Amino acid sequence: MEFDDAYAWLGARPVLTDPLSAEVWVTDRSFECVLLVRHRVRGWVPPGGTVEAGETPRAAAARELVEETGVLGELLPLPAAVAVRSFRPDWSPTLGLTYAAVVDRDVPLGGEAGQPPRWVSLDEEWESAFPEDRHRIRAYVRQLGVRHG
Repeated sequence: MEFDDAYAWLGARPVLTDPLSAEVWVTDRSFECVLLVRHRVRGWVPPGGTVEAGETPRAAAARELVEETGVLGELLPLPAAVAVRSFRPDWSPTLGLTYAAVVDRDVPLGGEAGQPPRWVSLDEEWESAFPEDRHRIRAYVRQLGVRHG
């Protein structure tokens, strides 16, 4: 899935530049809930963050998942989405790759202090600086449920 005209944004840049971000859309095995993290500024968002120097986006997504939720989940083979957004008004646009993982809902949650993770029903509305993500995540998880259910 492509959002925010990401392919055109990529085509306009002959060399991929920083910053890059990676996140994970985590769903439970029933495809009814997603795992989100309460960010202090952005509200409820998928676990994710900046791709560090020398790191692949996939490795960054897996690292951020563990750091922010305590969950060690296997990422699905293909990325779920690509998007371009600014995380703050004074930051340049960021290319973000989104991966997906399916994990048991009874896995213990951990994460970073002040950013609690929690399972959220797909039917629930959650507060986020990126409200369009609710529709994107729901559509993707429901699609996964049809393919794997």
